[in-house]
Amino acid sequence: MTVRAEQPTDRLTRFRRIGGLGAAIAVTPYLLIKIVWTFGFFIPTEEMGGADWRAINAATAFLAAVGIVLAMAFSRPWGERLPAWLVALPVWVGTGLLVPMLLLAPVLGPAAMNRDQDAGSPDFWIYEQILVMISLVGVGVGLPVALAGYARARWPEALRGPLRCAEPVGGTRQLQVTLARLVAVGCVLLACVKVFWAAGGTLGLDADELDRRDLWWHMLSLSTAAWALAGAWGILVLTAHRGSRRFLPPMAAAWVSSGMLFAYSVYNLLTLTDMQQPSPELPIAGALARDVSAVLGVMMGLTLLLVLHDRKRALRAGD
Repeated sequence: MTVRAEQPTDRLTRFRRIGGLGAAIAVTPYLLIKIVWTFGFFIPTEEMGGADWRAINAATAFLAAVGIVLAMAFSRPWGERLPAWLVALPVWVGTGLLVPMLLLAPVLGPAAMNRDQDAGSPDFWIYEQILVMISLVGVGVGLPVALAGYARARWPEALRGPLRCAEPVGGTRQLQVTLARLVAVGCVLLACVKVFWAAGGTLGLDADELDRRDLWWHMLSLSTAAWALAGAWGILVLTAHRGSRRFLPPMAAAWVSSGMLFAYSVYNLLTLTDMQQPSPELPIAGALARDVSAVLGVMMGLTLLLVLHDRKRALRAGD
């Protein structure tokens, strides 16, 4: 009797299914809470009953529904037939939002609950926040697992193999190097500013708003700095073809970093409305940091696309 060893692809398919189903289940409480808030039920504060807040809740409910569809697409073969842009764009933004928050959740989750409780929020708001955090952590773990299996099956050149590969005819290597160096310089400067502020520096901050530098603000500033530096490393390694033996580590760093820089700069636009407490930065400093972050995220993402495109052509030519 011959016992056949389990194939790696079988394990990968199982991980895809478990991760996709787990992410879909985890995000369901978040979706239900956002739907309830959209219709004005169980709202923790009066200001969240306004039209702006309800519109934001409706938009995030829609995004949660998209997340469930993507999670199921990652776990099933039919998902591989979806247009690439329809998958890549929301995943890029979603991983940029969720992966950094997943690392901060153990600290920021309890801090947010304590802050809101001190502000007089009702008790049921605490339980709603717990469900929201469970959803975010669950999707932050399950979705990347499902995505890894999905990408391995559909775009194997993005996840495996050595860093170096042959240059395709008519490649964009020189453009990649130029863009990567510009992005790296910008990321380092942005990281220096964020670290300076998080360490207590006040240049560029509003003297009357310094008390708004709470734990959330400090942690997000340090997170932005860390991911900006990680992205600078990743995109330089990818374009210089040195600094790592494997392709996956710098690719993952650049992917998450670019999505994070773009997604959080868009999220910070909420500080310009009544839906989020004002930021301690001066308007001009806050706008510069936000806009530079968005531009760097887009530039890094475009450079990564060029790298993946040339790599795909080179690997196919070598087969």
